[in-house]
Amino acid sequence: MPERTEIDDDEDEYTGTQDGETGDGARHRWSVPDEASGQRLDKALAAGLPGLSRSRVQALLEKGCVQDGNGRTVTDLSMKVKPGQTFDVFIPEAEPAQPEAQDIPLDVVYEDEDVLVIDKPAGMVVHPAAGNPDGTLVNALLAHCGDSLSGIGGVRRPGIVHRLDKDTSGLMVVAKNDRAHHALTEQFSGRTLSRTYQALVWGVPSPREGRIEGNIGRSSSDRKKMAVVTGGGKHAATRYRVVRSFGTALALVECTLETGRTHQIRVHMAHISHPIVGDPLYGKGRAGRAGGKHASALPEPHRDRFVGFPRQALHAVGLTFRHPATGETVHFQAPLPTDIKDLSDFLESL
Repeated sequence: MPERTEIDDDEDEYTGTQDGETGDGARHRWSVPDEASGQRLDKALAAGLPGLSRSRVQALLEKGCVQDGNGRTVTDLSMKVKPGQTFDVFIPEAEPAQPEAQDIPLDVVYEDEDVLVIDKPAGMVVHPAAGNPDGTLVNALLAHCGDSLSGIGGVRRPGIVHRLDKDTSGLMVVAKNDRAHHALTEQFSGRTLSRTYQALVWGVPSPREGRIEGNIGRSSSDRKKMAVVTGGGKHAATRYRVVRSFGTALALVECTLETGRTHQIRVHMAHISHPIVGDPLYGKGRAGRAGGKHASALPEPHRDRFVGFPRQALHAVGLTFRHPATGETVHFQAPLPTDIKDLSDFLESL
């Protein structure tokens, strides 16, 4: 059975086609595990294929896109599944999107005829989707690069090789032609492209340098979240080191991805009880408060400045890859954006 992949919105995940990917035009064979015995088919499939929401699974069932192990079409959403049953799920090809070019300013770090490296601001969505039909990086790229972008007219994310969450800022590389796109996606899938981030986290990790390893999959308690899981999920590893600590309350941490999974750094840092400041999904402690016990170490008059930070304090500071045309290893850096730097500077002054 092909390995399952997670959902698309990731702080930094390869976007080329992968075997078994739960994307458009894919086919998936799924076997019912023991723990799903007696569940409704739509619920069990949604849990077993994390790239698909329950509503998406229901729509696929209604359209006749699910078959049982004998090749019979299954449309009964509420049928109870049994361990060992197999189902094939077919996901139709998406209609190619035709986003409009929009004259949106880009912070260009480097550009030549093959690649474009940008420093993406927090708040910018990478590609059009439900709720964000325009004003995205793709719209800006269409205006900036025109017809030179890789995949123009044929894919939903022209030129996009990897992505950052809406509220994660920092470096991204864009392919300007198909040759560059192919070369860069090979580097992402082969893990030869290096990505480094800095994040302001609650508390000070101990040891101050280490490696976090744990499979990442959909959270069993909240479908909007990812989590380190003991069964299933995808292998994920993150290396970290403390750059600067601020008492016991906060630390500036540098993280290097060995893999690229959905929300990987955010999930891994929260897993070791040092969530990223401002993270709306993973930033709360066990008591349900942002920062948990670490926030209480801050002077009370200044605590709200950190507890109320409006986005995850995560920035892609470094990007290293082989240039697709020359084969030369190139390295780019981007300083911390003003909002995160201001927080760090303020901590220095306390």
